[in-house]
Amino acid sequence: MKKCVITVVGKDTVGIIAKVCTYLAETKINILDISQTIVSGYFNMMMIVDVADSNKTYEDVINDLDKIGESIGVLIKCQREEIFDMMHRI
Repeated sequence: MKKCVITVVGKDTVGIIAKVCTYLAETKINILDISQTIVSGYFNMMMIVDVADSNKTYEDVINDLDKIGESIGVLIKCQREEIFDMMHRI
């Protein structure tokens, strides 16, 4: 299993989850865990995903998610789990 952390942040609009999840399904990326909140009109979502069976490279996924984010007005970031963990260690 190769895990990544995907974060989505921006103004709340209809279809954010649908666009991101549709892309992940089409790319054969499995969502392992997901959490989302809306605070004062701002959308925040964090996902743990398994990219082991993805039909795209990690770099392609990052670029595609950037483009999706731009198209719907949110910022989408994808980081490998080990890098995310190292950045957030105390």
